Amino acid sequence: MSFSELIQSASLLVQLVMLILLLASVVSWFVILRKRTLIGSIRRAADKFEDNFWSGGRLHDIYESLRRRAREDKGLEALFRTGFEEFDRSRGSEAATKAELMAAVQRSVRVAHMREVDRLESGLAVLATIGSTSPYIGLFGTVWGIMNAFIGLGNAKHATLAMVAPGIAEALIATAMGLVAAIPAVIAYNTFTSQVERLESRFQAFAEEFIGIVERGVQTHSAA
Repeated sequence: MSFSELIQSASLLVQLVMLILLLASVVSWFVILRKRTLIGSIRRAADKFEDNFWSGGRLHDIYESLRRRAREDKGLEALFRTGFEEFDRSRGSEAATKAELMAAVQRSVRVAHMREVDRLESGLAVLATIGSTSPYIGLFGTVWGIMNAFIGLGNAKHATLAMVAPGIAEALIATAMGLVAAIPAVIAYNTFTSQVERLESRFQAFAEEFIGIVERGVQTHSAA
C-alpha cells in the first residue's frame, strides 16, 4: 500500500489526528519564517542605528532622521525615539524638575523596551506548544490505530501478519507526523529564544547608555 492509501484507509480519529498535526506543522513553519524575518530585520536595524548613534552626531539630528522616515521604528530605534520625545516634551515644561525629567525619560524607555521585547517574543509560545504537544498527539493516534488493528485481528478467524500490518503502518504514520511537526518547532524555539535574549541584553545596555547621556546633558545644562 502507498502512503496516501494508508492515510485514506485510516480510521476517522487517526485521520483527524493527522490533520491536526499537518495544521500544526503549517502554523509552525509560518511562525518560524515570520520570526526569522523579524529578528533579522531588527538586528540589521540595530547595527545600522548604533553605527549612526555612536558616530558623534547630535541626538536631535538622529531623531529628525528617524522622524522623517516612512517605516516603523524597530528595536533600538524605537527605544531612542520614545525616550528622546519624552525628554523633549518634559524639557519644555518649566514645572518639571531634573529628577522628574529623568524619571519620565526612564519610564518611557522602559515601556518601549518592554514593547520591543514583547514583539520579539510573540509566537515563541506557539512554537513551544507545538514542539511539546505534537509527539503526544501523534502517539495518541498511533495507540488508537494499533488498538483498532488488534481488535480487527482478534475478530478474524485466521489471523495473519498481512491483516494487521496496514493498520499498524497507518498508526505509525501519526507518530512520524508528530515528530515532523515537533522537531522543527523545538529547534526554532531554542534558536529564537537565544537570539531574543541577546537582543534583549543589547536593548538594555543601550537604554542605560542613552539615559546616562541624557542625564549628563541635563546636568551640564543645569550647571550652565
